[in-house]
Amino acid sequence: MEPADRPPLRSFKPRRRRLGERASRDYAAGERWRLAERGPVLDPAAVFGRRRPVVLEIGFGGGEALVELAEQQPEHDVIGVDVHVPGVAAVLGEIHRRTLSNVRVVEGDATVFLDRLAPGSLAEIRIWFPDPWPKARQQKRRFVRPEVLGRLVDRLCEGGVIHLATDWPDYAEQMRTVAAAEPRLAGGVTERPSWRPETRFEGRGRAEGRDPIDLAYVRTPTCGPSEPKRSPASGFRLES
Repeated sequence: MEPADRPPLRSFKPRRRRLGERASRDYAAGERWRLAERGPVLDPAAVFGRRRPVVLEIGFGGGEALVELAEQQPEHDVIGVDVHVPGVAAVLGEIHRRTLSNVRVVEGDATVFLDRLAPGSLAEIRIWFPDPWPKARQQKRRFVRPEVLGRLVDRLCEGGVIHLATDWPDYAEQMRTVAAAEPRLAGGVTERPSWRPETRFEGRGRAEGRDPIDLAYVRTPTCGPSEPKRSPASGFRLES
């Protein structure tokens, strides 16, 4: 049994890297676009000044995909969560340069920030290329695990989508197993949607010979193992 005072298992390893001059300016000037990791439950209408579908992107890395889709889909409000300062600074800078009013950034642990999101408040959750923790002894740290997925589903509205992507086949299989055990989800492996921007992590994986695997799931009122799998959203085609 683990000691009661042992800290929660983290799915990330904090990395410290000094920011350049421009990134430092972006980081310092982006306070108005940031949300605290801890605090009271958020009212998205108060945060964004309007009521639109809210997307949560967990682990946005350099932020390229987050920023591109936020610009292409102004009808969606996006909250991006990441622990690494360079990526946070990059997104804050792009918010300013592209005058994006529909993006907010959280620097911190997504599992902590979830407490600030009300049940049923999210239309979509994106987890693209999370740390694969490839060694067998590390895999317990993978973000997509039962106790985390259940909390994510709690915050999806009915009909809301969880979109996962990885280029590690064994992690994709773990994702499928964990999602299959969640009775409120229907979905599975899907073709890579053309609208999903390629991230630097995806590009690095391709260069190393790994192909991406996308999985998409919809939250349904009731969904048991006997029910047929179905596409959770337009644009997703599930494998049989």
